[in-house]
Amino acid sequence: MDLSLQNKKIELIQWLSTLNDQSLIDKLMKLRETEQADWWNDISESEKKSIEKGIEDADNKKLTSHSEVRKIYGKRL
Repeated sequence: MDLSLQNKKIELIQWLSTLNDQSLIDKLMKLRETEQADWWNDISESEKKSIEKGIEDADNKKLTSHSEVRKIYGKRL
């Protein structure tokens, strides 16, 4: 592990150990929770279906190459 990163972690741990601001601690806990959240649970059913359809198409080799897409949509990209 990068020594600089390790030093930053130690510095944060030391800072956290002296922190008495409850609202800041709550914000940090919320940040931690959002970092651990699975984005799949936050998207709509239609987005999930669209992703699943794309995976199914890829599994069935129903793909369009990048060069073909560039030919079709080139002027818009």
